[in-house]
Amino acid sequence: MKKLFLVLPLLAMTACVHAPENLDGQQVFFAFDSAEISKAAKKNLRGQALYMKQNPETKITIQGRCDERGSTEYNLALGALRAGNAAHVLIHEGIEPERIKTVSYGKEKPIYPGSGEEVWAKNRNATTVVR
Repeated sequence: MKKLFLVLPLLAMTACVHAPENLDGQQVFFAFDSAEISKAAKKNLRGQALYMKQNPETKITIQGRCDERGSTEYNLALGALRAGNAAHVLIHEGIEPERIKTVSYGKEKPIYPGSGEEVWAKNRNATTVVR
């Protein structure tokens, strides 16, 4: 009986994953000073993997970004970790590594202009771009 209770939450989690209609511009977000994939980010990335399985010709670049705080060098390294960790989830979900490229923009190419915690939180992301 215990096994049933352990399996049901896992089935519920996998049933909630949906492929997005468009992969281009999908984003997952990160906590300050972190490249850890959150539960919400993992769910988003699993949806992206489902899309890629349904569209085997799709190739992507994952762009790692950071907020404006910290040195350029540190943020380039952190952006690379964010993009790499996002790619790792896709690979773990069965996407071929040769379909995924990663790039880090650090804090050099923010998507959202401005300063302050609300903007910084949006710029701490990994953005999927279809190539």
